[in-house]
Amino acid sequence: MRYTFIVLLCFSGIGAGYAQPSLDSLERALPSLTNDSLRHRVLTQLAEGLQYTEYKKAEAFTTEALALAEKNNWSWALAETYKRIGFLSTISGDYSRAIKYDNLGLELATQRNDSVGIAEALNFLGNDYSDLGQYDQAYYYFTQSYRVGQLVNDRMRMTIALHNLGNVFRNLEQFEVALNYLQRSMRISQEIKDLDGIPYSYESIGAVYAQKRDFAQAKFNFDQALATLRERKLTVIEPRVLTRLGDLYSEQKQFAVALAYYDSAQILQENTQNELGLAEIAFGKAKIFIAQNNFTEATQLLTGSMTTARSLKAMKLYIDCLKTLSEAEEKKKNFPAALNHLQRYYAMRDSIYNSGMMEKLFREQVRYATANKDEEIAELNKIKTQREKELSEQKELVQQQSFVRNILVVVVALTVILLFTVYRSGQRRKRINRLLLEHQEEIKKRSFELEQLNKVKDKFFSIISHDLRSPINALYSIVDLIDRKQMSGTELENIMKELKMRVNHTRTLINNLLDWALLQMDNLKIQLQRIDLKPVVDDTITLLASMQTKEITIENRVPKGTLALGDLNMVNLVFRNLIMNGLKFTEAGGKITIDSQDDGHYYRIAIADNGVGIAPEVQKLLFEKTTGYTTRGTANEKGTGLGLILCREFIERNGGKIWLESELGKGSTFYFTLRKA
Repeated sequence: MRYTFIVLLCFSGIGAGYAQPSLDSLERALPSLTNDSLRHRVLTQLAEGLQYTEYKKAEAFTTEALALAEKNNWSWALAETYKRIGFLSTISGDYSRAIKYDNLGLELATQRNDSVGIAEALNFLGNDYSDLGQYDQAYYYFTQSYRVGQLVNDRMRMTIALHNLGNVFRNLEQFEVALNYLQRSMRISQEIKDLDGIPYSYESIGAVYAQKRDFAQAKFNFDQALATLRERKLTVIEPRVLTRLGDLYSEQKQFAVALAYYDSAQILQENTQNELGLAEIAFGKAKIFIAQNNFTEATQLLTGSMTTARSLKAMKLYIDCLKTLSEAEEKKKNFPAALNHLQRYYAMRDSIYNSGMMEKLFREQVRYATANKDEEIAELNKIKTQREKELSEQKELVQQQSFVRNILVVVVALTVILLFTVYRSGQRRKRINRLLLEHQEEIKKRSFELEQLNKVKDKFFSIISHDLRSPINALYSIVDLIDRKQMSGTELENIMKELKMRVNHTRTLINNLLDWALLQMDNLKIQLQRIDLKPVVDDTITLLASMQTKEITIENRVPKGTLALGDLNMVNLVFRNLIMNGLKFTEAGGKITIDSQDDGHYYRIAIADNGVGIAPEVQKLLFEKTTGYTTRGTANEKGTGLGLILCREFIERNGGKIWLESELGKGSTFYFTLRKA
């Protein structure tokens, strides 16, 4: 929330006798001004007066004012000009430029020890980062602005900071926290008669209720904001309130009314060349056109909004456009495009509202709340001391016993309130400490998991160095013997069975290692599609039957037309690994069955064998990615320790779950679920 102030100039040659010359008279007098100081003040006032109606003129006047300030090295002029350039950059949506000049203003205010300038610059920076969706940065600057205002008892700066903190939590959908900040801000504005701040509060409170879908409360607050800002002639906020009302009527399917509000807001935003404001209006109109099945115009508006949002780094608007594009494509039955937009939306949304930012905000809020509580306690102690002094003076002046007794009752009451406040503060600190300890324990747990994963990684590298080298060396030796004609056909046929088993193991190991490596780098992308499970199982059985030498029967009982939704390569790997697992632990002549059952929204697939079974203590380790457990099969087959880990990862990434049931000596059944197509 940026407030602007009109500088009152009165000087000879510009309409003597006027307390506040008109903009026209100031512009006519500008060419005749030779005094740099006076010229700078006129340029700044012209820029401020024209910023919402003739933006390019305002920009030109500000550029000339900056040149004058730099030429004369006037700190007061530089401070005013930096603020004006930052403000113009914000209303035009050029946030990188706004941040640059707001930082320069903060440095200058710090050098001048100007507490008002420091609080104001901190607030401007918070606004810049908030509009960009960097809410942790915005929260930091707003709380610092509040503290500076609190230190110098500047309630105007305090109410502005509280208002902007409310908007941060509104954007994070923490609605009750947001309303608390915004209502405190409005109370202070009313107490100090900050009439310009009240419409800002109405607008933001209305936005909170709109997001909560309480349309009646939202409209009441927007109407109050519009009436008050027009009475106060606050043109800066009017297009935003009109856009909010357009959004509100659009949500209620009153599209004609919504478009009328959008058109009114668009005229005002075009006057200031506010690219971000125009992009938000285009986004609102696009949602209406989608509802009316006018997809061509909606797509054009959304594409333009996304281009503007990307250039201004306004990522919240950008991801909202992605989500709306996904809804449009879905409505057009273009499901691949809809899925693509939706995946990009979730990826970018997670990058903005990431856990790191939320955790940082949580820590900052806890620190801020704790510091405020300490200050409240100190203030109560100060009040108590002052009150005791007053009581002492009154006791000396008033001798009547009844009056003294009443005063003592007041003292006791205040002491009880103070003690109660101290007690509550202590309880709050205990809760905060407990939360911090829990967080610390979580970090320790994660560290332990990482250490275990490193051990597994080392184990897998050991597998690569040993299990890959042995079969490759053996294969090389055989090829060498054949090449030198030192091995007969009979000898080759005798060792081919063992060689085939080793090569098959090596191929499985390499495939699993590659899939595991891609998982660790998060490079495996899920390509969802309809999968007919029966032919997938048939193909896997055909492949594995040619490799196995134990004459084990593999039966496919999956019904025809079992259509699941998943990534075909991942599902293939799961079937392959689980069936190979059954082959490994089943004696020669055994049997493996693959079956599927309808389980509501899912198919439950079962792969059962009548092999040696798995001990209960081993069952707990099989799917753990920090163990990589493996053991040899009934024919001394080797394992990699990766197969079941990959199965679990792939099934969970496809939206299902995996588990097993086993009894020693009676066999094992592995179950997993896949969503229906």
